[in-house]
Amino acid sequence: MGRAFEVRKASMAKTAAAKTKVYSRYGKEIYMAAKAGVPDPEMNVGLKRMIDEARAKQVPADVIKRAIDKAKGGSDESYHSVVYEGFGPGASTFIVECLTDNDNRTVSEVRNCFTKSKGKMGVNGSVMHGYDHVGLLSFAYDDEELIMEVLLENDVELQDIELEEGTITVTVEPSSLHKAKDAIEEKLGEINFDVLEITYLAHEYVTLSEEDMPMYEKMIAMLDEVEDVQNYYHNIEIV
Repeated sequence: MGRAFEVRKASMAKTAAAKTKVYSRYGKEIYMAAKAGVPDPEMNVGLKRMIDEARAKQVPADVIKRAIDKAKGGSDESYHSVVYEGFGPGASTFIVECLTDNDNRTVSEVRNCFTKSKGKMGVNGSVMHGYDHVGLLSFAYDDEELIMEVLLENDVELQDIELEEGTITVTVEPSSLHKAKDAIEEKLGEINFDVLEITYLAHEYVTLSEEDMPMYEKMIAMLDEVEDVQNYYHNIEIV
């Protein structure tokens, strides 16, 4: 199976996670984007792009509006991003992205997820080298050559493009994600993107033993409970 298959499978796995977690994640990121500039997507490119990503994840309009209104209201909440790396059950590895207003609290809670699942947090760079940091777009269309031509004409830093079962999956440099989206929509009109995100893709995947699976499930459940955790990525093949 190609990368398109892996992308769709990862997307489905994330969709199956608690929707409230997804809403909370984008609520914070939209709030921060709105607070960093004018709280109007027509005048704030960063905010517009974050809203586009949220809509691709089917985040409701009222969640988006509340986050923008919160920024307009002058809330003094402030978050910054931090990324942790570590080793999970078996031969698995994890990258954990957080938004936090208290580093000590967040690192303690994330470390707890690793240690209670027979894992261990690593130092910066201990896991990251096994992943590609990419922008991903996936949508229903059947002309791979046309999309490639459009992207190259618009100076998109294209890494890969794949057509599989009527779905095109495009992998670009993270900085080119929204340039690629805009180029595709300019050519084809408004598109319903199944995937529109900056993410990490593992170079190689591992399969856990039956003995390790309960620890994996425990770790995922614990990470989902940590409010500061925005997203996590791993190299586990779910069969």
